[in-house]
Amino acid sequence: MAEKRDVVIIGGGHNGLVTAFYLAKAGFKPLVLERRAQTGGAAITEEFHSGFRCSTLAHTAGPIRPDIVRDMQLEQHGLKLITPEASVVSLTPDGRALTLYNDTQKSAREIAAFSQKDAAKYPELQESLRKMGGVIGDALKMTPPDIDSPSRTDLWGMLQTGRALRRLGKKDLYRLLRWGPMAIADLVAEYFETDLLRGTVAARGIFGTFLGPWSAGSAMVLLIRGAGDSHPAGSAHFAAGGMGAITQAMTSAARAAGAEIRTDSEVAEIRVKDGVATSVVLKSGEEIPAKAIISNADPKRTLLKLVDPTHLTPGFAEKLQHYRMMGTVAKINLALDGLPNFTAIKNGNAAALSGRIQISHGIDYLERAFDESKYGDFSKQPYLEVTIPSLTDPSLAPKGKHVMSIYMQYAPYKLKGDWDAQRGALGDSVVSVLAQHAPNLPGLVLDGQIITPKDLEQTYGLTAGQIFHGELALDQFFTMRPLLDWARYRTPITNLYLCGSGTHPGAGLTGGSGANAAREILKDLKK
Repeated sequence: MAEKRDVVIIGGGHNGLVTAFYLAKAGFKPLVLERRAQTGGAAITEEFHSGFRCSTLAHTAGPIRPDIVRDMQLEQHGLKLITPEASVVSLTPDGRALTLYNDTQKSAREIAAFSQKDAAKYPELQESLRKMGGVIGDALKMTPPDIDSPSRTDLWGMLQTGRALRRLGKKDLYRLLRWGPMAIADLVAEYFETDLLRGTVAARGIFGTFLGPWSAGSAMVLLIRGAGDSHPAGSAHFAAGGMGAITQAMTSAARAAGAEIRTDSEVAEIRVKDGVATSVVLKSGEEIPAKAIISNADPKRTLLKLVDPTHLTPGFAEKLQHYRMMGTVAKINLALDGLPNFTAIKNGNAAALSGRIQISHGIDYLERAFDESKYGDFSKQPYLEVTIPSLTDPSLAPKGKHVMSIYMQYAPYKLKGDWDAQRGALGDSVVSVLAQHAPNLPGLVLDGQIITPKDLEQTYGLTAGQIFHGELALDQFFTMRPLLDWARYRTPITNLYLCGSGTHPGAGLTGGSGANAAREILKDLKK
């Protein structure tokens, strides 16, 4: 048996690396064990065709919390973030395009070509999201309070949140309380009359979820995301070298702080004795004892697979079984012989394509795409979020060539047929939908990588293909993420903790879950 370690962290995804950094800075010596050949989890860059590299899974940052970027000094560790002026270009079936920018007034002028009323309302929605985002953002940094026995810290945090809510003023406080449970379709209808704009903003409230635009609580997802970026349709945040550059910078920062990181080290079991986690056992058979074990894997994988469920009470195990984490997205990466010619983009304006390209024609379009997935089919006319990262980072492809990164929704994990048999049909369907807007695209495709929800589980360790380690929903948020009474990064097993996206706030590549978890774990380690 190996020497006993202070801390073992299972999984080298971005939250695990953030947790490792903060624990190392506090004087502990965390050991990070990553099952794959490189750290990064869902934020990685890989070559998928000779000379073509791409952000294999996540293709935009959350954005990462600014305090984490500052604390880890990620820029000194090689990170260069890219934020193009154009945030999103949304395409219509009749060959028009709506381009939204980081500059709100410039976005309003673009919207005015569709509706003067919508152009006036867009800045109003953004301002409300900005105000609410300040309050929600503070809540996302909090440790959810202990509902039954709140500590002084819990009470102080809730008091501060209450004061911040009052400072919103009656109008925005009323909106915040009313919007959270709403369907995103209802929210955007209150502001906009243009269906294309409604669909463009609504898509942000359903991305990565098993929700449609008419699903209750989908507006809450927009509010959570608006806390990090108040632009209603979101911005585009890339990294030079792909998303893997973010986690490689985090890896470097964690090592510099004193963490040890081992790749190709898959954990097969967490051993528990008398209700206390004592060690991890690698697939190779090596056993590593530790004072504290922290899992960056999702709650189900951690507590129902790595831990023998007999160590859990039947009630807890049953509740965790019902924790919803149904995957809904597939990822397609294409190596292209040139830049696609989008009918709606005049004169091949590459700047307009440098952010996110969205196929979300309107509310009914999104709802129909969702309908197919309810019955076990992937959408034939799906919601697509597309980037061409080689426009802002030419190092990703040979000169004159390009890479295209595509998130496709909805692709249900529980497919009627077999995902391996449907892989080709999925790729063909996505290219066919894009060809409706860029007719020359099929002829440019040199090669492609198709990643199904089944692949997300088997290759990348995302149970049921759920990219956020659990559904983002009202009943799985804040004090209920992953379960009520277990939202404070601790588990029913002493010395076993969670730090992944299945914990609060768990909304994309922000690092929030890892930083929050580190703060709570340090309280226990210092006792």
